[in-house]
Amino acid sequence: PQHVQFKELDEDMQQLWRYRTDRFLPEDQSVPEYYFNKAGVYAEFGKVICITVGLFKKEVKEDVGEEHEFSYNLHLKSFYGDLEQEDVLLPFNEMLKEHFYPGRVWLCGHNILEFDIPFLCRRSIINGLELPKMLDVATLKPWEVPYIDTMRIWKFGEMRNRTSLHLLTKVLGIPSPKGEMEGKDVADVYWNEKGLDKILRYNQADVIAIARLIQRFKNLPILSDDEVVVA
Repeated sequence: PQHVQFKELDEDMQQLWRYRTDRFLPEDQSVPEYYFNKAGVYAEFGKVICITVGLFKKEVKEDVGEEHEFSYNLHLKSFYGDLEQEDVLLPFNEMLKEHFYPGRVWLCGHNILEFDIPFLCRRSIINGLELPKMLDVATLKPWEVPYIDTMRIWKFGEMRNRTSLHLLTKVLGIPSPKGEMEGKDVADVYWNEKGLDKILRYNQADVIAIARLIQRFKNLPILSDDEVVVA
């Protein structure tokens, strides 16, 4: 959430939060408690404090005469900080503008179509940032959108299935990204523990898990820890 306490919102935003969430408010939680626990998933009330991206790079593993044995290493880069636009969104968007565009690469994530991409787009517009081509896809046809959603892959056409990344990694024998914390802990770790570095490690573990998930779907050997390079 953008604030540690509900009372820090101005009166209009407090009323708009109530209007948006009253029907979901559990009986055992107050409005301020529910704000702290859930505001982070709403782009209008949350903020972006960490983005981690990973890129597969094909690299020579071993020279064998005139032939080469290749491996696919995963290179990670993170944008994180307390100032959403200056530390996180702006450099991330600039990276996409400079190096990534539809037709050349695909962005992959778990539930990326319903959460990650819309959240980043909304926060970018709120912060007055121009959307890079990789995010500005509103006018593209569905088959032109350059995203791979591992949740949708696992659905296999089923509409009601929403399998979590944690469950999926467990059943497919992939190391779980949920070690030190889970997504529901982010607000507490950020505001109360001042644990931005802990959130960074959590983000990186998620990206590594998704990379391994794609390899598993393609029946390829999954990345070892030695094949992950942190920029």
